[in-house]
Amino acid sequence: MKIDVASPLVILHGDEMAQIAFERILEQFVRRRLEIRLVELDLSAESRLASNGQVVKEAIAALREHGVGIKNAGVTVNRQQLDALLARHPDLVEERLDKLATKSPNGAIRKGIGGNITREDIQFRNLQVRKPDWIGRDIDVMTMDDGGIKHSYSELSRNTGVLKLLFVGSSGDPVELHRRRVNKGDPWLLATNSMAKVEAWAHAFFQRALDERRDVYLGLKDTVIPGYDGVMRETIEAIYTRDYADPLRAAGLNYHYELIDAQAARIIANPPERALWGVPDNTTGRKLYKLVRALKRHGIPDRNHHLSISRMSAGGGDQYGSFNVPAAEDGIIKVILDGDEKHARDVKKNDPILLMSNDQQAITDWVHQVFRDASTKGKEVYFGLKREYMEYDEVFSTSITDVRRALASSGTAPPSFMIMRPSSQLIKMITDPPRNALYPAQNLDGDIFSDIAAALGGSLATASSIIESKDGTMLFEAPHGTAHDLYLKYLASDGKEALFNPSALVYALANALETLAQREDNRPLAQYSAALKEALIETVAQGVITGDLQGKTTDPAAETVVDMYGFLDAIEANLQAD
Repeated sequence: MKIDVASPLVILHGDEMAQIAFERILEQFVRRRLEIRLVELDLSAESRLASNGQVVKEAIAALREHGVGIKNAGVTVNRQQLDALLARHPDLVEERLDKLATKSPNGAIRKGIGGNITREDIQFRNLQVRKPDWIGRDIDVMTMDDGGIKHSYSELSRNTGVLKLLFVGSSGDPVELHRRRVNKGDPWLLATNSMAKVEAWAHAFFQRALDERRDVYLGLKDTVIPGYDGVMRETIEAIYTRDYADPLRAAGLNYHYELIDAQAARIIANPPERALWGVPDNTTGRKLYKLVRALKRHGIPDRNHHLSISRMSAGGGDQYGSFNVPAAEDGIIKVILDGDEKHARDVKKNDPILLMSNDQQAITDWVHQVFRDASTKGKEVYFGLKREYMEYDEVFSTSITDVRRALASSGTAPPSFMIMRPSSQLIKMITDPPRNALYPAQNLDGDIFSDIAAALGGSLATASSIIESKDGTMLFEAPHGTAHDLYLKYLASDGKEALFNPSALVYALANALETLAQREDNRPLAQYSAALKEALIETVAQGVITGDLQGKTTDPAAETVVDMYGFLDAIEANLQAD
């Protein structure tokens, strides 16, 4: 007999292997067992393109209307993938497409519902992680000395108004590139980089790899910041192809490019023997340089406790909500707020430009959410901020003080907390983790930190991700991507080779059902959601695992490795036996 559920559940479909798993999970654990209305929207890359981004807006509206949803991973298309999609839709003109048609929908959805992300480990009872051997490992990180956030200009808005980014080129006439509304007290920041220095860095980077005979790793976030990181990647890889690809191959050295969050997770959890890791954006590069230096000296300790990361994504803040574009020609870039020139600097043709801002009220709401969660769960809080030279980060410190005072005046004891540099925050999280900690981070840092933590925890599939807004809208998701490589194997085998760990998606579903049960006081649904979580955890406790967890349980000899279908069937068997 099916359980009746009064409230609808929003289902946001995705792409590739994650979508194959999602469909199976919905069939086995929702449609067969619950009498529930599913509000389903297709957020696959092709659907976003074909609808010119309209489906993303519909997803936001559905979440705001119904309050609880599950989102599956979708592909963020690169240039080659976009060209292939456009070829299948000749009626679409790229220049007329809304940015939601081609960019990742994640930021738009988080901004649309005003949500912040919390990532936590799924508390499996019998997983143990084999520590990677980092002490003395011959890996160096190379980043740029200047440019980016390090040499940015930031302010707190002195009044509410319209912030404009103007460019003055050879014509002498100012051209408006971008505008956005800011409120009094909101932080904003302008960053640029010199493409001439990027080119010089690229030559030095590849030549050093040749001289020292190191494999080459390059990481940027070109999909989310195409006008900044994307421009740098294009320039660096053009130099690699023209001048260094053949010499590196002849020397038996390999070149690897990957998005920086995924690459950081891969290298920290599975370090190569000898490598030169290039992270040209020094905002991220300096953090990873310091982390690798600490790892080579101290290694990674035993990880006996689960950790949580809160990633601020509401408010449209930092690089993920930025305007970014390369300069069309030599000229001057200016920031104007309601007619007053706030900052100007020279740029050369193709220099990447980035303007970002944040919402002070959204920052305060996020800090309140962090302290509330930490107080409820007895966690220590470790913030990472650059207050000493960035007004942009100082507003976070002010919000922390204001929220603590508000909590104290209401009689609520705020949790213990520390504020440290983001690099120190990352090092502490990896090399000196306390028993029960919550690490709040801004959007880009949080993306990278959470992937590293998940990889060290065993797998991205062993973590859960929750997006919560101030008005109570809840969106649950798995922190992993679409598993493109596994999807290719699945297709090549005509669907017979389903090598994917669906744990995080199952857990996201259970979390969503638990939330619905609480909101409508539905005891049978609450019992079912709890039983589904326990069935997942018990399946792994019995040694039934997918290949990514092989050798990572406390009793490897008793492990039974199954494919995705076998794993889901084992969960279902435990659910029925409960």
